[in-house]
Amino acid sequence: MSAAVDAIRRALDSDVAYSFRRSPLTVAMAAVALVLIAAAVLAPWVSPHNPLDLATVDLLDAELPPAWADRGQAAFLLGTDNQGRDVLSSVVYGLRISLLVGVASVAFAMALGTGFGLVSGYVGGWVDAAIMRVADVQLSFPAILIALLIDGVTRSVLPRGRHEELAVLVLVLAIGLATWVQFARTVRAATAVESSKEYVQAARIIGIHPLLVMLRHVLPNVMGPVLVIATINLALAILAEATLSFLGVGLPPTAPSLGTLIRVGNEFLFSGLWWISIFPALTLVLLVLSVNLLGDWLRDALNPKLR
Repeated sequence: MSAAVDAIRRALDSDVAYSFRRSPLTVAMAAVALVLIAAAVLAPWVSPHNPLDLATVDLLDAELPPAWADRGQAAFLLGTDNQGRDVLSSVVYGLRISLLVGVASVAFAMALGTGFGLVSGYVGGWVDAAIMRVADVQLSFPAILIALLIDGVTRSVLPRGRHEELAVLVLVLAIGLATWVQFARTVRAATAVESSKEYVQAARIIGIHPLLVMLRHVLPNVMGPVLVIATINLALAILAEATLSFLGVGLPPTAPSLGTLIRVGNEFLFSGLWWISIFPALTLVLLVLSVNLLGDWLRDALNPKLR
C-alpha cells in the first residue's frame, strides 16, 4: 500500500504533472474529455432514453425541437430526430461508438507500426529498406483514401449481412492500416538511435535474444513519442470514422456513430430541423478539440528541450 502511495506522490510531483497544473487550458480540455468519455462509458445509465431500442421509440414524438423552443418537451432536452429518437441519447450512444472505433484503431495502428518500426530500426539492411519503402508508398496516398479502399474491398468480399455485423471491426482495421506509418517511422528513427547505445550493445554481447533486447531494452525508451502520436492520432481516427460514416461507407444506421448522426441530420438541415445534425457536430468538435489540445500539451511536456 505504501509503495502505491509513494508512486502516486512521485507522479504528482513530476515535471509532467507540474506542467499540467500550470496550463488552465489543458486542465479545462482534460475536464471536457473526461466528461465526454464518462458519458460514453456510462451511456446506458446516463442517457434519458435508449435510441437503439425500437420498442421505446414513438413516431408521434418525431421532429420535436429542443426543450427551450416552441413545441419542445422537457423529456427531450435536445429534441428528437425524424424517427422520434431522443437526440441527446443518440449523441451519447454515438459518442460511445466513435470513441470505441477511435481507440481500437489507434491501438491497432500503434501495435502494428511500433512492431514494424522496432524491427526496421534494430535489424536494418534490406528489412529496413523494404518496410520503409512500403511506408513511403503508403504516405503518397491520403489516409482516408486508403481507408475507403480497404472498406470497399471488404464490402466486395463479405456478404452484405456479414459486413454490417462486422462493420466496427472492418472500420477499425481500415483506419488502423491507413495510419500505422507514422508510428513505424517514428519508432524506427528512435530505435536506430537507441540501438547504438552502450546498454543495447552490452545486452547483445552477453547473448540476450534480439527479440528480448527490442522488447525489454529498446521499446520502453521509444514509447514517449509513440504516446504523443497515439494521442494526436486518436483525434484523427475519430474524424476519419466520422468522415467515412458521413459518406455512408462507415457504420450502419443500426450502430449510429457521431458521423452517422451528422449524415442523417444533414438530410433534414434545410427543412429547419437543425438540431438533428448540429448537436452531434458540436459534440464531435468538442471531442476532437479536447484530444488535440491534450496531445499538443503532452508533446511539449515530454520534450526535454522545452523543460
